[in-house]
Amino acid sequence: MDVREQDVKEHDAAVQEIYARWLDVGTRLGFAASLIAFLVYVSGAVPAYLPLEALPRYWGLPVRDFLRQTGAPSGWDWLSHLGGGAEYLNLACMALLSLVTALCYARIVPALLALSERLQAALAIAQVAVLLAAASGLFAGGG
Repeated sequence: MDVREQDVKEHDAAVQEIYARWLDVGTRLGFAASLIAFLVYVSGAVPAYLPLEALPRYWGLPVRDFLRQTGAPSGWDWLSHLGGGAEYLNLACMALLSLVTALCYARIVPALLALSERLQAALAIAQVAVLLAAASGLFAGGG
């Protein structure tokens, strides 16, 4: 193996280490937050938008019927219920957990640029843009 190949392998390992470290921390924090939010929900410490015992009545409904019967928010409207429904704390944790991959990609961009890996950095930026656009609902169809 020549010097160039060794340098490439070391650079790849450094970038992978950064990504893996951020992924590990992000998923651990997301899991801990989700566990706490779930415990808050089932304990009743914060009132739920829908009482826990009422949920089985709605489980089998199509989404449209569930929304109509419960008055639950759809789309990003759930954000307005963060202070008034414990189940929305769980949803917030899931939303934050879903951003971990985008944060990991965003974090490796400076490392890739420092290694003059402009194409890889551009691909990471594009990946972040696609993930954020998808999370925003930009590509959501119908209603």
